[in-house]
Amino acid sequence: MERNRLCRWNLFRKRLNMNKKWFLGVDTSCYTTSVAAVDAEGNILGQARRLLSVPMGQRGLRQSEALFQHIERLPELLSELSQQISPGQPAAIAASKTPRPQPGSYMPVFMAGYRMAAAWGAIARIPVHPVSHQEGHLRAALVGTDLAADRFLAVHLSGGTTELLLITRKPGGYGVELLGGTNDLHAGQMVDRVGVAMGLPFPAGPALEELAQSGEPGKVRIRAAVKGLEVSFSGPAAAAERLLQTGALPADVALGVLECLVESLALLLKQGIQDTGLPDVLIFGGVAANGHLRARLPGMVPNGRIYFGDPRLSGDNAVGVALLAAEKGGDPLER
Repeated sequence: MERNRLCRWNLFRKRLNMNKKWFLGVDTSCYTTSVAAVDAEGNILGQARRLLSVPMGQRGLRQSEALFQHIERLPELLSELSQQISPGQPAAIAASKTPRPQPGSYMPVFMAGYRMAAAWGAIARIPVHPVSHQEGHLRAALVGTDLAADRFLAVHLSGGTTELLLITRKPGGYGVELLGGTNDLHAGQMVDRVGVAMGLPFPAGPALEELAQSGEPGKVRIRAAVKGLEVSFSGPAAAAERLLQTGALPADVALGVLECLVESLALLLKQGIQDTGLPDVLIFGGVAANGHLRARLPGMVPNGRIYFGDPRLSGDNAVGVALLAAEKGGDPLER
């Protein structure tokens, strides 16, 4: 009797979960293939992602090589995600279609995920929302923070982006205005360039951060290059490589590179806050997961309030994209 009651309850709970709305996010960037699912309340139901494979000694992939890897990996990642959630169709899908939410923004790698999502949506009659990779990063970084302002500053830090942005919240996304940023190498590129020169794997961020922990503070000083709202990382990267060639210890150089990154961002943010009068700043993107940056930057920007998202969501992933799908909403289209 009790066993039958338990079986009926489990069946009821399974049917209840199957009827619960969930939303799918897909992101295929230059570094990672990722998929994620959230419910209508914004709870993360599951996620699966894989870094793209980059041969040792190289600093990235050609777009065609990255596109091929995305196409190969999407089916297995969707299968992995399906084991974490209840069976059924999503209420809506969102996929990164462009790098940024600006006209003319384009990169071939994003077509792998977006076209897969568009095909699924067409067959299943499910709404498909094109979003930008940058908005996905931004939305994921807000998870768990108490940043409530409708307008705030943000810094997008990754291997392909270093931008100071003015963000305005709007339904289902964000208004994004570019204020400043790098005029040559991106923050992640500086880290990767120096890391690969040391023999570290690409992307080099985690390995370089670990190496820096054994560096001697103050032993290597790499000067920041910031003018107004523009920052340069090519000079600091070249300086770090010269130090390695002249026998400086890799750990000391690694720590010097991270200190230069923090100092550069602090100078950029002080100016941005002064120019806009907006004290709230969200740091997002893959480089925002760096522990040294998270520990040092807030104390170096006394005129601002610095926010970081969950470091597990700082790298390229589809969680933010799925959350945008939930906010945009969706119901099965009429047949």
